[in-house]
Amino acid sequence: MIARLQSEQGFTLVEALVSVAILTLALTTFLLGLSTGVLSASHADRLSAAHELGRSQMEFTKELQYENAPVAYATVVPTAGYTVSANASSIPEGDADIQLITVNVTKDAQVVFTLQGYKVNR
Repeated sequence: MIARLQSEQGFTLVEALVSVAILTLALTTFLLGLSTGVLSASHADRLSAAHELGRSQMEFTKELQYENAPVAYATVVPTAGYTVSANASSIPEGDADIQLITVNVTKDAQVVFTLQGYKVNR
């Protein structure tokens, strides 16, 4: 039996196909994981940029002169590819000197982030 094992030369076709299939499966799994990581990082960057833009807009809006609702306040200069809007509405059955401010940050015609806050007439 030892002589038989020592006389075998190389791999058989079946062994080569199995090893190629295992290698292909491992490589495919690695590439899918890498792709998922890149997409997640891209989404996180997009959301982070929208969040900071929304917060900047809210602070900018609170510093502007008070106008009676409903009104669209001026906006900050957004990052390339993003648009931002700041709209004020009155609060039903509330004080006329308090407004609900809604800031929407969009990218590629989709709302990425919405932030709400209040503006007071001082």
